[in-house]
Amino acid sequence: MRRTLYLITGAGGHLAGTIIRYLRREDCDIRGLILPGEEGRDAGNVLYYRGDVTRPETLEPFFSGLEPYDVTVIHAAGLVSIGSGDRARMRRVNVDGTRNILELCRRYPVRRLLYVSSVHALEEGDRLRVIREEDSFSPDRVVGDYAATKAEATQLVLDAVRDGLDAVIVHPSGILGPFDNGRNHLTQLIQTYLAGKLPGGVTGGYDFVDVRDVAQGCIAAAKCGGRGECYILSNRYVPIRDLLECLRRAAGGHRKPCFPLGLAKLAAPVSETVGRLTHRRPLFTRYSLYTMASNARFSHDKATMRLGYSPRDIQETVRDTVRYLRTGECPL
Repeated sequence: MRRTLYLITGAGGHLAGTIIRYLRREDCDIRGLILPGEEGRDAGNVLYYRGDVTRPETLEPFFSGLEPYDVTVIHAAGLVSIGSGDRARMRRVNVDGTRNILELCRRYPVRRLLYVSSVHALEEGDRLRVIREEDSFSPDRVVGDYAATKAEATQLVLDAVRDGLDAVIVHPSGILGPFDNGRNHLTQLIQTYLAGKLPGGVTGGYDFVDVRDVAQGCIAAAKCGGRGECYILSNRYVPIRDLLECLRRAAGGHRKPCFPLGLAKLAAPVSETVGRLTHRRPLFTRYSLYTMASNARFSHDKATMRLGYSPRDIQETVRDTVRYLRTGECPL
């Protein structure tokens, strides 16, 4: 019986890094792909390779020597942006990068690909519609540059399945949780609160899910998901007001006001301009405020029934995130 090998792109990111934390406990080998300049320390069953999904020639070592293994690729590399003006860069990473990974999966002896898409790739519909898995994707049916690139990439994966590739797709919602030091936009919000610099939130909300639950859902989908199937890995809708209250309980401090979305939308262009000039990522942008008012009624029933997916309470997630940011420690 051949030994299992996982090839994980985006290994320097929040989700992929958490997937590796779980897999390193298993009897398998792991290769993590990180960008040049990112840190990755080989340890135990984990080896790190440097490469860029937009430059396929840099990925050859990552895919070499696969013959003795049963290989699963987890393609979690992607560019998430809540700002404007990043469409070309996001398309290069999210679409062209995925196309490159698909080509390598065809060329090398890869048994299965797990593609990490996003709930943003799913058509929103009206506010009363429960959003479930789809079997086709189009950038014309979604709103925003990030959503468009993820929809286009997801359709590339489904097209590859129809051409014979064994691939599974997952759609995480808004990822929050420990093991991140500020690259995640939601972690940035919590850091700003802990530093005493958060003036408040906004009305509206979204579906927030623990990175640990998404990581376990990804592993379950990679192992036993159906070929060509999609699985939403969400939790539940949480108003920003409730998220801030969870944060207050976990970290202490004062209650923060939530400003009307209409007022926040007026200030968003100024916030984005200041962010570009100061090279600091704004907490709220026109796109992030759009999502706070969008339909976030995602159903994870399919993942629960077929993968055993069971997301935890958001209060536990916020508490553990605060603990990690303060101490650098947190249990899986």
